[in-house]
Amino acid sequence: MRAARLALLLGPLALPAGGEEIPATGGSFGGAGLVETRNARFREDGTLEAGGTYRHQRRFWFANFQALPFLETTFRLTERLNATTGRGSTTDRAFDVKLRLLEEGPWNPAVAVGLQDVIGTGIYGGEYLVASRRWGPLDVSLGLGWGRLGTRGVLNNPLADLSDRFRTRPRDVGRGGTPRLDFFRGEDVSPFGGVEYSIPPLETPWGTLDGLRAKAEWSGDALRDERGGYPARRDSLRGRARSPVNLGLQWQGEYVDASLAFVHGTDALVRVSLRMDPANPPQAPRLRPVPAMPARQPPAGDEDGRARTVFDALRQAGFRPLAYEERGIEARIAVSDGNQRTLPGVASRVLRAVNGILPPGVESLRLSWWQAGAETGAILIPRQALEAAATPFGSVEEAWSATTLLPATGPDFTQDWPGAFTEPGPSWDLVLEPRLNLQLGDPSRTLRYQGAAAAGARVEFGHGISAAGALQQAVFGNLDRGLPSDSRLPRVRSDYALYARDGKTSIPGLYAERVWNLAPDTFARATAGLLEPMFGGVSAEVLWRPADRGLAIGLDLNFVQQRDTKGLFAFRNYNVATGHLSLYADLPVWNLYGILRAGRYLAGDWGATIEMGRRFDSGIEVGGFATFTNVPFSRFGEGSFDKGIYVRVPLSLFGTDSRGTGTAVIRPVQRDGGQRLAVDNPLWEVTRAGRADAVRRGVADFAR
Repeated sequence: MRAARLALLLGPLALPAGGEEIPATGGSFGGAGLVETRNARFREDGTLEAGGTYRHQRRFWFANFQALPFLETTFRLTERLNATTGRGSTTDRAFDVKLRLLEEGPWNPAVAVGLQDVIGTGIYGGEYLVASRRWGPLDVSLGLGWGRLGTRGVLNNPLADLSDRFRTRPRDVGRGGTPRLDFFRGEDVSPFGGVEYSIPPLETPWGTLDGLRAKAEWSGDALRDERGGYPARRDSLRGRARSPVNLGLQWQGEYVDASLAFVHGTDALVRVSLRMDPANPPQAPRLRPVPAMPARQPPAGDEDGRARTVFDALRQAGFRPLAYEERGIEARIAVSDGNQRTLPGVASRVLRAVNGILPPGVESLRLSWWQAGAETGAILIPRQALEAAATPFGSVEEAWSATTLLPATGPDFTQDWPGAFTEPGPSWDLVLEPRLNLQLGDPSRTLRYQGAAAAGARVEFGHGISAAGALQQAVFGNLDRGLPSDSRLPRVRSDYALYARDGKTSIPGLYAERVWNLAPDTFARATAGLLEPMFGGVSAEVLWRPADRGLAIGLDLNFVQQRDTKGLFAFRNYNVATGHLSLYADLPVWNLYGILRAGRYLAGDWGATIEMGRRFDSGIEVGGFATFTNVPFSRFGEGSFDKGIYVRVPLSLFGTDSRGTGTAVIRPVQRDGGQRLAVDNPLWEVTRAGRADAVRRGVADFAR
């Protein structure tokens, strides 16, 4: 009987559809949907979206990622009235997923299943099954909601016929961070549904207004009292929805969604979000034009004189020249650093700098790219292919097909390039930069932050040996007012507020280091000193990273002492040996990669970290990680285990030549379990641009 009622509910959606595909719009909780209910629509694959929703006594901040064509993921941070005290606000963190079960066809609706607040306190926990069908500009959705989404309790749970365990749903609201396992449980469920109508373009005095959607929905959420507990309190209307009908009007532009709605018969709701396609993101106009490719010129002077001219030209192009040698029809050039983030970009800028200097008879370029003291990538490419790629009618694909990727060996120029021109060191690099430290998860404040200015220097002495350090001055922020730690583990990270308060003027790092090529495509690093803001000691690492394969294996070992909260030269009475065996692998679908680490963490706990990410040809990466150790959830504290999501954005998208990357990490709460040492030059980050996968993704840079 219950199955029959469900079929009757969804049956009308099996009528034939018509009309063109219309992009999905966002709901107030962050994912694609109507107003507050979900539908079976998804954003375009890879879409990144971030925004906020405001309504009475509640604010939702969300980040949404269409991780795969059929998988939507949403992180949400909620600021709501502290119902326990009746004043002030408290925060709640949640993670949602929605999975497409069936694509819309000529005779069937699109069908999706979703889990709301799957890792969180459970205050907003709920599950749903929903179907959507489009007829021209009209999109209709019908579904069933469990948990928070079924608190109206109109129907009995159809899954209760399968097992009695589906009849009851736990009432407890946890501290957050623990995966819920009470899916699709509860005595009652509620139907929900709605319509979205795409309004035709409207002519206004300011031009044509396109992209308006009108929305109306019936919600199964009774808006229960959010002090906790399930089901909704039956003895009072306090905190409950006055009406199940929500109405809204939404405008969708190329990058922006904005909407106004009236929900639950009582509240106005405002929603604004920004979105982009990370495979083709908006880019700022270039601050400087790409240098022209000069024509070949007759040779001038001898090889030694040309080498000095080449070195001067490479310095003007932003590189640190290391070696130059002419060997028949081949020119060998080794450079370090530079402002290009890809090996094709380095090759293009190097040839643009020296093409008018090289002898006309040189027909191939052997380029060696060094970073942090080691050769991280090497290619052999015909000179003519690079010259052609720089023309309006050139082909970067042809340049890539003509390129030979070489193993990184770290040649000793005095022996392997015996005729090479070099200049003795040392070399200096000075930097002045702003820094921003962010922390989420403080129950009393949604965001803690500290802005600072840092001046740093790095000097390289040759043979991969260098010294580096920085001085930092805090300028603004409230990170120092974070709540004191209540950790039952060694406080390796949770005392961040003390470091911010006591270390206004600090030394975030001061160390000596050697990075070198141990063998072909095998790298090593040894570092000693003040390794990071909270720890100092010694760190060693080795990485096998074959250039032509989609995997790498690394091992790091560290013995460190915790630094004093003033951030200068004193230490606290805590030391630990820590290290990890790491496996890096490219996956064969959707440009995915995975990283698996296993070992001992800073708090002395043993376990493993699983990381999954997706990289786009633009250089943007989006991923997430989770760490599980032998620390039980109850001892770990709020959050239960370490986890987070991250977005990496190349700074070159902002119109400047830069190897830098802006990284945003959303870690719901900062605790001490599962924490790793953070050194400045981890070998995977230093060497990954020399891999075949990275070179292939950067082939467009052959032309710029």
